Amino acid sequence: MSLGAAELLERIRALDLPEKVRIMNVCGGHERSITQAGLRNALPPAIELIPGPGCPVCVCPEEDVYQAIQLAMNEDLTLATFGDMLRVPVNVRKTEVRSLEQAKAAGADVVPVASPQEVVALARANPDRRVVFFAAGFETTTAPVAAMMAQGVPDNLLLLLSGRLTWPAVSMLLNSGEVGFDALIAPGHVGTVMGPEEWEFVVEEHNVPAAIAGFDSDSLLAAIYSVLRQLQSGKPALDNCYTRVVQPGGNPTARRFLSQVMEVTDATWRGIGTIPASGFSLRDVYAAHDARKLLPDYGDAARRRVGEMPAGCDCAQVVLGRIYPDQCRIFGAACTPRTPVGPCMVSDEGACRIWWSSGKRTRVEQAAE
Repeated sequence: MSLGAAELLERIRALDLPEKVRIMNVCGGHERSITQAGLRNALPPAIELIPGPGCPVCVCPEEDVYQAIQLAMNEDLTLATFGDMLRVPVNVRKTEVRSLEQAKAAGADVVPVASPQEVVALARANPDRRVVFFAAGFETTTAPVAAMMAQGVPDNLLLLLSGRLTWPAVSMLLNSGEVGFDALIAPGHVGTVMGPEEWEFVVEEHNVPAAIAGFDSDSLLAAIYSVLRQLQSGKPALDNCYTRVVQPGGNPTARRFLSQVMEVTDATWRGIGTIPASGFSLRDVYAAHDARKLLPDYGDAARRRVGEMPAGCDCAQVVLGRIYPDQCRIFGAACTPRTPVGPCMVSDEGACRIWWSSGKRTRVEQAAE
């Protein structure tokens, strides 16, 4: 019988813990659940829960957002994208259009959507107009996009893909020599699609305790308790604490669509750089729907801070779990949800936005004054 949150908290509090235990939760959805449920305050002070690189909006290359903006502004087309992408700023002069939201306000045909099905319906309703779907996301978002392509789309629908895999960023951190965590909570939704096996490398190659968790307090606390017990015993193992959804091998249909439509490539992560084998691109058989091959490339290497975070923004360090959101130099000052400077303050899965929305409104230094 599974334990409830109250009993799990009692068991965690009863553990003989070291002075500090750092547990990284990879997923932005996990960070939202942890913060909204107040788990940091409920857990013993020795336990640090560190937000990790699980926000696809935050790591979407600045160059890709810029390309989407320029296509919307300069080409005769409709650009559709998930709502979170509309407010992500790029590095241009303040007098220029800096986001898809501003492009829309300037007259560009930009449409927020919630699913690939909406994009297909939009393209079918406008057969004489090109529709470009700017799709950024991790495996759980990219799999439905792959299914959309595999099942057939209208001739006028093009895809500007910015898909990423989750685990390579964690692998990069573990191989960096600057590992900032003692245990890992892996994302349940990614495990649902790809299977738990993707995370076995954390234990087998790095001897770091790991557990897969869902998004309620019971599952998260079960995963935290599991990795703490693993640390105590000195016997790391990958523990699946989301068995009602995450099964060995993942979702075979979703994985089949991904394999059929996409190939894995080296990919750029905003503010971080290129991570090997961490991105998805369309296979050549779908070239007739690849916006990167069919539409002009508006990349401008002369732009200031191309590909980087905006000046003063420490979002990349937040994404990598090296600082907390309120340790960013501009958190709660220049950067707020109403005036976001970096992508971590834009997305509902961005750690900065989550912390702000849950009441953390100032930097550590300001709060201590």
